Formats: sequence, structure tokens, C-alpha cells
Amino acid sequence: MVEARTGRAEAGISNRRVLAIALPVVLSNATIPILGAVDTGVIGQLGEAAPIGAVGLGAVILTSIYWIFGFLRMGTSGLVAQAHGAGDDGESGAHLLRALGIGLAAGLTFILLQGLLFAGAFRLAPASDGVEVLARQYLAMRIWGAPATISLYAITGWLIATERTRSVLVLQLLMNGLNVLLDLWFVLGLGWGVRGVAGATLIAEWSGLALGLWFARHALYAAIQRTGLFARERIEELARVNGDILIRSVLLQGSFTTFMFMAAGQGDVTLAANQVLLQFLSIVAYGMDGFAFAAESLVGQAVGARRLDRLRRAAMLTSVWGVAGAALLSAVFLLAGPAIIDLLTTSPEVRAEARHFLPWLVAAPLIGIAPWMLDGIFIGATRTREMRNAMLIAVGIYAVLVVVLPPVLGNHGLWAALMGLNALRGLTMWRLYPRVEAAAA
Repeated sequence: MVEARTGRAEAGISNRRVLAIALPVVLSNATIPILGAVDTGVIGQLGEAAPIGAVGLGAVILTSIYWIFGFLRMGTSGLVAQAHGAGDDGESGAHLLRALGIGLAAGLTFILLQGLLFAGAFRLAPASDGVEVLARQYLAMRIWGAPATISLYAITGWLIATERTRSVLVLQLLMNGLNVLLDLWFVLGLGWGVRGVAGATLIAEWSGLALGLWFARHALYAAIQRTGLFARERIEELARVNGDILIRSVLLQGSFTTFMFMAAGQGDVTLAANQVLLQFLSIVAYGMDGFAFAAESLVGQAVGARRLDRLRRAAMLTSVWGVAGAALLSAVFLLAGPAIIDLLTTSPEVRAEARHFLPWLVAAPLIGIAPWMLDGIFIGATRTREMRNAMLIAVGIYAVLVVVLPPVLGNHGLWAALMGLNALRGLTMWRLYPRVEAAAA
């Protein structure tokens, strides 16, 4: 173990330190929905339906493709945090450099295979001829940002692991702010329409990557000086960690997709109400990310330093703040839930239906906080195999619940199954938690 530990990695774990990591992430996440609203609002000024649909469909297609590589953020965070905790800045940068290599290679592959990707996407999600033509224009430009977008997952993971979440906020503000300004100029000023929205995002993505690389320049320089950058054991570790997270994430996304497919059988009004209520879960995700990311960083550093005492304190303090945040969100949903529903839909039938199932969303933060925080703790300790196995068990039981409960309880049964999935994830990971502590022994 490297003995020379300096900076924040050596400091004691305190409430102030947890909040210093978490709050910039929460603020950064708060800017994300704004960008989508601006894209829609700007293109909506053209007064036609097809451009709005094209931008929305194109964005969904790319988000679905890029989402696969979300494991780069989590895997990089855990591995870098451990190197940072061990005081090995060179290996911290090496983990980032390897992840950037994956991001760039994946992005270039998507550019080369864009014809096949888009043909498959439009077969799965057919649109009118007018929308498809415009969506293809949007995608043909946006796809050139794939290397930057995927690589930014790695940059973000490195920044979180090294407790530089203020830089994450700056990065998000730069990208979103630039995107908004260019949207207004390209679409309303120059009249470029859908291509203008795509061009604004493309420039923002590459600008974000450039700034991220600048933030990480010293670590990357140290990594380049190292020998064994692509040593077999390091590549195998990278593949193991990221592979486990990918399987876990696909299972989780598949569970939510199943929820929506099953909801479609409950009728149009119930389906719409569920879509509205799922936005509450997005709010929970944005709100809880900060504390889960703090757990990734602090737990990972404790594991790298082989400090079991710090690991336990990091897990406890981040979880206490996570529970407090979950309780706050539950209270907000209880008191302001109907008003939030009214903001999201004007349909009287959908409003009434959503209110009927709102109690599930009031309970959701408190049920979901355990798996949310344990995800962060396990990622920091890189106990990704246990995360994967816990998800396999939880999804297996969820598959039974989602078949058995809805025929008896209707949409209440569907929500009960989804809440059961989160509860099962928390329970299974809690049972495996001793293996996290073993990683720091």
C-alpha cells in the first residue's frame, strides 16, 4: 500500500465533508430537466408538431444507446476512489485513462454503425414520415457527440471519486448553459430548426469533455508516466467491475420497462397516471444521487486506505443524510403531491387517477433509500459481484410479484411489486454488507 496519502483523502469524515460532496451533485442534477424543457420550448416556437416529435424521439433513441455505458461512471468512481484513498494518484489517473479509452472506442463504433442503429431504432419505434425525416437529421448530427458523451461518464466518475463535485456542477452548468444559448441562436436566430438543436447539443458535449479533461489533466499526465498502464490484471479488474454493473443496470432498467408494459394493460388513463407518478421517482433519483455518490467516494477511499473505521463512519454518515433526504421528499410528496400532479397534467381523469396511487410515491423514498445508499457503498468498495447477485435475486422475486399481484389488486398490485423490488434490493444487499467491510480489512 502506498503510504504517502495527502489532501482530502487523509481528512476525517464529517457531516460537512459529506455535504460538500453531495450538495453540488444535487444542484447539478436539478439543471438536467431544465435543458430538456428548453430544447422542447425552443423548437416549439416553430409552431409545428413534427420538429417537436423529432427532437423528442431522437433524444430518447440516443439516451437509450448511451445509457448502456452508464457503468463507466460507477465503475470509474469505485476504482478511482480506492486508488485515491491509497494515495496513488498515478493509478487514479490510469483508471480514468482506461475508462476514457472505452468511451472513445464505443463512441467511434456508434458513429460507424449509425445506419444500422437508427434503422433498428425506427423499426422498434416507428414514426410518421415527416417526424422520421427530421429525427434522422437530428441523429445524423448528434451521433458525432457519442465519443464525448460516453467519455464524460468516466470524467464524472473520476471527479466524484476525488471529491471534486463542485467541478461536476461547473461542468453541468457549462454544458447546459452553452446548450441553451446556442439553442436560442441556432433555432430562433439562424432558423436552423432541428439541426440547430442537434448542433447546440453537439458543441456542448465536446466542450464539456474538453473542460473535463482540463480538470483531470494532472492525473492523466501522471498516468501516462506509469508503466503497466494496460497490464492484464488491471484490464481484467476493469472488465469485472464494469461487467457486473452493466448486468445489474440492465436488470434494473428491464424491471422498470416491464412495469410500464404491464401498466399499459391497465387502461390509457392509468397508464398516463403511472407515467406522471414515475416523474416523482425521477425526483427521488436526482435528490438521492448526491448522498449515494458521497458514499461511493468516501467508502472507496476508506477501502483503498484499508481503514475499516473510516469505512463504517462513511457508510453511517452518508446513510443518515440519505435517510433525512428521503424523509424530506416523502413529506414534500405528502403535502405537495397533488399540486405536483396538477403541474404535470391538465387532464382531470389523469389527475384523479394519479392522486389515487400517490400514497405509493409518498412511501417510495423511504422504501428506496436502503438500496440507493447501499448501491453507493458497494460501488465504492467495488463489491460489484454482490450488487449483481443481489439484483438477480430481487428481480427474480419481482418477476413473480408482477405476475401475481396485478390480477388481484390491479394497479395497486403493480406499484406494490415495484416497491417490493426496491425493498428486496435493500434486503439482499444488507445481508451481503459484511463483504464490504471485508474489503477494507
